[in-house]
Amino acid sequence: MSTTEVVVTGLGATTPLGGDVATTWSALLEGRSGIDTLQEDWVADLPVHFAGRIAVEPSELLPRQRLRRLDRTQQFALIAAQEAWQDAGAPEVDPVRLGAVVSSGIGGILTVLEQYDTFRERGWKRVSPFTVPMLMPNGPAAAVALEFTARAGAHAPVSACASSAEAIADAIDMIRTGRADMVIAGGVEAAIHPLNIAAFASMRALSTRNDDPKTASRPWDANRDGFVMSEGAGMIVLESAEHAAARGARVYAVAAGAGYSDDAHDIVLPDPEGTGQARAITSVLADAGLRPSDIAHVNAHATSTPAGDVGETVAIRAALGDSAADRVAVTSTKSMTGHLLGGAGAVESIATVLALHEGRIPPTINIEELDPAVRVDIVRDKPRDLPADAVAAINESFGFGGHNIAVAFRRP
Repeated sequence: MSTTEVVVTGLGATTPLGGDVATTWSALLEGRSGIDTLQEDWVADLPVHFAGRIAVEPSELLPRQRLRRLDRTQQFALIAAQEAWQDAGAPEVDPVRLGAVVSSGIGGILTVLEQYDTFRERGWKRVSPFTVPMLMPNGPAAAVALEFTARAGAHAPVSACASSAEAIADAIDMIRTGRADMVIAGGVEAAIHPLNIAAFASMRALSTRNDDPKTASRPWDANRDGFVMSEGAGMIVLESAEHAAARGARVYAVAAGAGYSDDAHDIVLPDPEGTGQARAITSVLADAGLRPSDIAHVNAHATSTPAGDVGETVAIRAALGDSAADRVAVTSTKSMTGHLLGGAGAVESIATVLALHEGRIPPTINIEELDPAVRVDIVRDKPRDLPADAVAAINESFGFGGHNIAVAFRRP
């Protein structure tokens, strides 16, 4: 374990609940859903008619000329990164000591599909010259690096729905190993499109509660029927504690460490025993120098799928042990945001940091009947105060391919 302490000094987000961190956080504490029926004509041809669109469109925040050169993922990434940077105090940093690690699970899929339609219908000369930089999966990382002149390195780890948690984990390592003093890290997804909805629906992965979309995302409910696709971005400014202290920065939390594992079980289904997920949790405890009893809160991956939700609670109990698991307060903010895919881990890390910083845990909504197989303490319906002596919290993110990432944060 490195002796370099990494701290969180800035937060930024654009989500289905709000165009910034403050409105998103307020909605989470209120237990408000950001899911609604889609208005596009193509919805009528699909089995799923709803999703989590962002609350504030990029066209309200970025100039038109710039929008034309950026994929929707890159637009989201810049908006969230700009907020995080301002929240960190818009610091003056040596560019060669500033890094960017920004992930997407799918990348510029909207550009791919839109430009292919243009090619088929109007010919190759009408294809945008910006297509390649817009569609590449590292596009959001490159856009953020360019925006802030981050020359220590720009990276884009891709691990499906664990992508942005891995981005934060990699950023911690980047600072610990001395490659950077400060890193803008997070993730983004913009994949609400008929093909993508059709593909997930074909897998039977999506909820089909078209008559009541705001209650469709219901982690741990006995009658859950799938996740809700959403879009958005979350960004965190991380820096060494020494660097933050030297500039008098406000510190939200310590980014204490990360744990990695892979199920190597199935390309889509998680290991039902939760053994890989449990390894990620035990790994993050070791990396962060924390004991199971230090963990007061877990922001779970829990997506509202029949296969995944219970296995994660099994993993939490296995990793922490019965005594600690009985005391930890577990929630899933996806019940309100839906599933931001590659952006989920970053937005949920922000919620985890703010839970520690403000001492309040957002609830899990839409649980009408708790699955009897769940054996952890779920925060339901209304927020819960963290104990005054709470030390740390964990954000868990898991992805297709068996990717498991856990990131631990602790109070300064």
